[in-house]
Amino acid sequence: MLLKRLLVSAATALLAISIWTGAPLFALWVGSQVVGREQLTMQAVFVVIVVLGVLVFAIALALTRLNAMYDRLSGRATRERRLAWLRSMRDEGWRDELDREVGGTVLEGIVMVTVWVAVIAFLVWFFVLAGSPLPH
Repeated sequence: MLLKRLLVSAATALLAISIWTGAPLFALWVGSQVVGREQLTMQAVFVVIVVLGVLVFAIALALTRLNAMYDRLSGRATRERRLAWLRSMRDEGWRDELDREVGGTVLEGIVMVTVWVAVIAFLVWFFVLAGSPLPH
């Protein structure tokens, strides 16, 4: 059981990272195949946007399924959970009790870590590695 949970967590982390890196790079590659050696066209831009949208949707769907699989493997109770901004103000009392009882998911934790790593990597690149765009 522990090995299965670790494999599902690793797959979740890989997909969460690829949503920021692999999907955009693959979409740009497909767009570059459409352009060839000519100038950039709106067709190529449209292809990049469509491919990126399809990939992100597919990865998000896979992440949702992996999260459900992890919950089943860990024996975690799965209940209806509504996002805070979708709740009615009248629901606050008993919904908060359910949220405290269920807590955050592994998917949420992994995605938050990848977002923080992406933001920190961008800031390091922007302030340290990129250099000044201004002419010398």
